Amino acid sequence: MPVRETGGVERSPGSAIDSVLAKARAGVRRLTPEETLAAGRRGALLIDTRTETQRREQGEIPGALVIDRTVLEWRLDPLSDARIPEAVGHDLEIVVICRQGYSSSLAAESLRSLGLWRATDLVGGVEAWLEAGLPLSSGPADVRR
Repeated sequence: MPVRETGGVERSPGSAIDSVLAKARAGVRRLTPEETLAAGRRGALLIDTRTETQRREQGEIPGALVIDRTVLEWRLDPLSDARIPEAVGHDLEIVVICRQGYSSSLAAESLRSLGLWRATDLVGGVEAWLEAGLPLSSGPADVRR
């Protein structure tokens, strides 16, 4: 029986995307909002993949780099000619952040497939960050194209 989720979207339990998501998260230690904040403070790359509209409505994660999901792998692969300056090696600690913590799991798995073995994501996304009362800013964001 379909389940109605936030936003009125219907999803069938056991759907293909649920299987893909479970596989992407298998054996991965995902971070809480507090752990994500601590990771950023110790130098981890916090990567915000939310849309401009979502960031405008919810606020910016202080210290996060904004990278569009369509170019994420190219910007973070240390062997790519299109990498950002911070993409200096495969042992980088990377925490991917999205709105609710779903697409970020898939993005982090994609980064791990490139050899970025420490890539993970924020459980619950920015919505969990907000619920935890952690700091946000109104910008400007550090957008990487």
